[in-house]
Amino acid sequence: MKHIISVLVENEFGVLSRIASLFSGRGFNIESLTVAETEDKTISSMTIVTHGDDHIIEQITKQLNKLINVIKVVELTESVQMAREMVLLKFAVNGGAKRLELLRLVEVYQGRVLELGVRSLIVELTGERAKIVAALEVLAPFAIKEISRTGMVALARDSIKS
Repeated sequence: MKHIISVLVENEFGVLSRIASLFSGRGFNIESLTVAETEDKTISSMTIVTHGDDHIIEQITKQLNKLINVIKVVELTESVQMAREMVLLKFAVNGGAKRLELLRLVEVYQGRVLELGVRSLIVELTGERAKIVAALEVLAPFAIKEISRTGMVALARDSIKS
């Protein structure tokens, strides 16, 4: 089962390495890892996507909490998370009907054209993982020259109490 773990860490040299080592040393795989500074430049936010049963995830969170530079660890369940991925795609285009069809499909997936050149087109798609996967399947026949895909980024939603 897929799990998303949000980790706040001190923004210091070697923290990422120690966290990656924790996973690899225990035989856990990281499906995706995204790290960036928060509004406080001394703190970074990590979003880690991994697979495992509840027992394995509990072990991971306990081990993460033992690391000195870790401030907070939270598993984001599907009911309390807002998660997105982004992909940049560069297509080879030579004009004509194929180019128009590609532009229409990008619009269907609510993508943005970042650059429209004579021989290439660069597109940004953002959304839930299922949307990104579906878009990549549909766009695959259109001569993708390059692809760059982020890992998952996620935040916990506010609790709604009535």
